[in-house]
Amino acid sequence: MFSWYANIPLNAVFARMLFWRVMPSKKPPKKRSARKKNAPGLSKNNQSPWKTCKIGKKECVLGTDPRRVAAILAGLDEMYPNATCELKHANPFQLLVSTILSAQCTDVRVNQVTESLYKKYPKPEAFAYATPSELEQEIRPTGFFRNKTKSVMGASKAIVEEFGGQVPRTMEEILTLPGVARKTANVVLGTAYGIAAGVVVDTHVIRLSRRLDLSRKGEPPKIEQDLMAVIPQNEWIQFSHQLIWHGRRVCVARKPRCVDCNLEPVCYSVDKTMSTHPDSPCLPESYLK
Repeated sequence: MFSWYANIPLNAVFARMLFWRVMPSKKPPKKRSARKKNAPGLSKNNQSPWKTCKIGKKECVLGTDPRRVAAILAGLDEMYPNATCELKHANPFQLLVSTILSAQCTDVRVNQVTESLYKKYPKPEAFAYATPSELEQEIRPTGFFRNKTKSVMGASKAIVEEFGGQVPRTMEEILTLPGVARKTANVVLGTAYGIAAGVVVDTHVIRLSRRLDLSRKGEPPKIEQDLMAVIPQNEWIQFSHQLIWHGRRVCVARKPRCVDCNLEPVCYSVDKTMSTHPDSPCLPESYLK
């Protein structure tokens, strides 16, 4: 019955048995979940790196605790008592144009361009009915000059034809101007008219709001709402200028100069380059009185 099996060499039988015993079973490769990038200044899971203080009996003050916010405002007042908008302008209209031109461009470059620009185009009517190709060449150094030309001319024309040549004084009206969003509106209303309608949120304010754990949002409108909820309204205008100054001079994007920062005691950002309280984010006792 099994005579056919006797004709197969034993070494071939053992080799096949060994092959099937050793051969691993194939399993589908595991899918790797996409790694999410943490927001600047925050640790994993979008949480502050500190939750409780375990050193002595000191009290931890984190996030938007009113005492911590007050300490931040006091520190900014000490460093930048005279902070203001660094865009050169003679009137609200010039400030509006300069702010539009400052998108993706430094204030220094904008000031260089507008020094001669406002001599050639002294009034809104001059911008509104300018030759687009000529205006494009004038503002070309600020970048994105074609889009900025459309915005400047569109806003100027609306101001001339709908607002009697005057920049609107309300958030609702100024947002109707072409090329004007909340950032530009807040700059003009706050700096030119002294109207605290909101908080200016530019790239520096976004970065510092996260590092100081005043907001964990990613979109400027949501960050502005968070800041408006914790900063007193009478501080909105000055706070915006001070935070922008601090972002340009000390809390820069790469390698912040923490050694020169008097907000360091209240900061627990993961971006810090040095710390006087590496084991705890507790405020000095003087801040808690």
